[in-house]
Amino acid sequence: MAIINTLDVFFNEEDLPYEEEILRNPFSVKHWLRYIEHKKNAPKAIINTIYERSLKELPGSYKLWYNYLKLRRKQVKGKVINDSAYEDVNNTFERSLVFMHKMPRIWLDYCKFLMDQHRITQTRQVFDRSLRALPITQHHRVWPVYLSFVKANNVPETAVRVFRRYLKLFPEDAEDYIEYLCSIERLDEAAVKLAYIVNKESFVSKHGKSNHQLWNELCEMISQNPDKIRSLNVDAIIRGGLRRYTDQLGHLWNSLADYYIRSGLFERVRELTGGLLH
Repeated sequence: MAIINTLDVFFNEEDLPYEEEILRNPFSVKHWLRYIEHKKNAPKAIINTIYERSLKELPGSYKLWYNYLKLRRKQVKGKVINDSAYEDVNNTFERSLVFMHKMPRIWLDYCKFLMDQHRITQTRQVFDRSLRALPITQHHRVWPVYLSFVKANNVPETAVRVFRRYLKLFPEDAEDYIEYLCSIERLDEAAVKLAYIVNKESFVSKHGKSNHQLWNELCEMISQNPDKIRSLNVDAIIRGGLRRYTDQLGHLWNSLADYYIRSGLFERVRELTGGLLH
């Protein structure tokens, strides 16, 4: 069967009806997609060329870009991550974002593709660019993936900076930040943040914890880690709790004694127990 080559466009005789349709309707997404479907089993160079031709005519088509990028990612699947084909796909994503910068799905697919390549710095930069480009009403789609990325890559300083930015928009998620800080042994900052939400009357725990439960968590954290928590006056906090929660006196006195013991302040323990006995 004859193969026609015109201006670097390769097609067979059975492609002619589709080519004629495209000539008559170069700005019709439907006609381009019909042609692409017809050539779906063609070599990648040919189908990629058809996509490139369609995007030259319709650079603002989300459907064409989305399908093309999906195909390009599929074409490199299974290759070693330092294969130059990955960089070609990265460049295609960059070209798409000239027109698709308001589309969160394109940004997220690009970020996940970079994550698969273990390009940590580049991935973080693209996440940051996405947050600058997208309207704030779309940020909730980006942040969960961004936070998962920074937590998974064991770069605590970067993760902390990203979390702090996130909490400016979503302060109700402070407990997640505290949990992360504890996981990386940054207990001083975790205690400061926990003390802040305990004293913030408007804070509502998304995990359903009462202010009383959060207070107990704070007392436990600060009493058991005197060598790691330096920014809070532990003695004053626990004694404040004694005045605030009179039904928890036993637990709070024990927390205070535990703090003194772990701090090596045994004389204070004797004074405390002596005062309680009298």
